[in-house]
Amino acid sequence: MAEDNVPLFGRIKDKLVETKEKWAREGRALTGEGAVPAGRRLPPGQHLTEDWPVLDLGISPNLSTSDWTLAVGGAVETPLNWTWDQFMSQPQTELVSDIHCVTTWSRYDNSWKGVSARHLLKLVRPRPSAEFLMFRSYDGYTTNVPLARFADDDVLLAHSWQGERLTRDHGGPVRVVIPKLYFWKSAKWLRAITFMDKDSPGYWEMRGYHDEGDPWKEERYR
Repeated sequence: MAEDNVPLFGRIKDKLVETKEKWAREGRALTGEGAVPAGRRLPPGQHLTEDWPVLDLGISPNLSTSDWTLAVGGAVETPLNWTWDQFMSQPQTELVSDIHCVTTWSRYDNSWKGVSARHLLKLVRPRPSAEFLMFRSYDGYTTNVPLARFADDDVLLAHSWQGERLTRDHGGPVRVVIPKLYFWKSAKWLRAITFMDKDSPGYWEMRGYHDEGDPWKEERYR
């Protein structure tokens, strides 16, 4: 069972995890291209796809909007805990951005709708000491990001993609979208955000992936 008694389906893909750990050790797909020309849209080592591949650890939560809650706490002045209705009552933002996955595929022009990170930050008011966040998902997944990355103007807690509600396969009811980082940083099935004074690695970061994950710098692995 997942957190908050939400049932989980599937099992951890052990071979997938082992393969990705091997990629990290070997530096798979690193081009060493260095500086990227101004105006270029596709990061080094990436190829375009029109599909949206489904990638996860092999487990997906059987999560409805009535089950979903989001807890935000840690180094903030005003912790919050939203139900789905409270989340949907917040100002809604629509943005278009690209996806860049560390497994080398990219997808252009994804239309998202959700609550902006900047709106959330205004509500919770991070303490001056807060420099990092940890996202926690209903499947047990975690990933860390610098607060400065989360505070960017194109970051969303998204509930819709291309005009439709996010499916469970793609992280619905709510997932993070941080377009300027590799997509493993955009946690699916979001359940909690913890603001931290000190950095701490998440699931893939503990298994050899880069702490920040900027695709333009090819920060695939540490």
